[in-house]
Amino acid sequence: MKIHEFQAKQLLAKYDVIVPKGIEVTDAEAAGAAYTELGQAVAVVKAQIHAGGRGKAGGVKVVKSAEEAIEAAKGMLGTMMVTHQTGPEGQLVRRLWVEEGSDIQSEFYVGIVVDRSTQTPVMMVSSEGGVDIEEVAANRPEKILTASFDKRGLNGMDANRLASNIGMDVELIGDAVDMLQRLSTAFIEMDCSLAEINPMVTTNDYQVVALDAKINFDDNALFRHPDILALRDPHEEDPNELEASKYGLSYIALDGEIGCMVNGAGLAMATMDVIKLHGSDPANFLDVGGGATKETVAKAFQIVLSDPKVKGVLVNIFGGIMKCDVIAGGVIEAVREVNLNVPLVVRLEGTNVELGKKMLDESGLPIITASDLDEAAEKITQAIKGA
Repeated sequence: MKIHEFQAKQLLAKYDVIVPKGIEVTDAEAAGAAYTELGQAVAVVKAQIHAGGRGKAGGVKVVKSAEEAIEAAKGMLGTMMVTHQTGPEGQLVRRLWVEEGSDIQSEFYVGIVVDRSTQTPVMMVSSEGGVDIEEVAANRPEKILTASFDKRGLNGMDANRLASNIGMDVELIGDAVDMLQRLSTAFIEMDCSLAEINPMVTTNDYQVVALDAKINFDDNALFRHPDILALRDPHEEDPNELEASKYGLSYIALDGEIGCMVNGAGLAMATMDVIKLHGSDPANFLDVGGGATKETVAKAFQIVLSDPKVKGVLVNIFGGIMKCDVIAGGVIEAVREVNLNVPLVVRLEGTNVELGKKMLDESGLPIITASDLDEAAEKITQAIKGA
């Protein structure tokens, strides 16, 4: 789950991370009032969308009067902001964050992700703040320093090593160490999957400030954090992804023409690869997992079909915990409930596979069956092309 920048800063402030003062607004006049309330000569109006690259897209404006704040807000609110992370369709700007200006001395990057190879969180820091860390990693990897940590958070020795080796002023290393350790504590305690401060800045009045912040959370841990779950902004999420999450399903929208219903991420990747091999592209994939019921399978099928790009559907299920007859029952129920006007190919394998196939064959519905993935991909590709 993602949240907005201003929400991330409010959470970090609870861990005594220094962040600029700011005010959330949803209309232009309020932006002008926020500038006045902050009482600083310089403020920054920032579009709040779940995507990076806002500055290059015109979503960050420095203003020096209430009138400038109003004009900046008018230029952002209600627009579809396109960045390298939104895709060509962009994201609608519904809210803004008006923030006091900072007298920046230098900029740094700080981020935490989970390193799958060590199965621990790893903190990354760099002197190259305010730019995409991916670009730094590709072209100047020596500029990135790392340290792993456990549930106790980043230890003082590692925090001092990181802060001391990125060009930080000696007088501010202690404050930087504090911020790094507090960020690691926040990451652990809030069950984050990503925590990023880009840039972390030092100011000419000798403070270490989180000038920007991005935090993502592990969906599977949100039951422990109802306060964080309440920050979810449904406007920023794909409606089908949001609907799928209500049923414990995982949905990803893509750009092709074949809807895919699978169980397991590995099988999803293989299914999409074989579809591509046969000359088509996936429009989406929905992972029903291992514990779905006939009812949730039926709902999953409806979600896949709700994508207007879908010209055909491929169901590819390996029945282990999820039994093939349950999948077959859900597919049959869904086809009977919806007006199926696209080809449907079903490939089942595993537990109760013969019973599942028998149910499909005897349903009297226009369901094309296949014995393996290659055959299934070939059949759905031919079907949508009218072969």
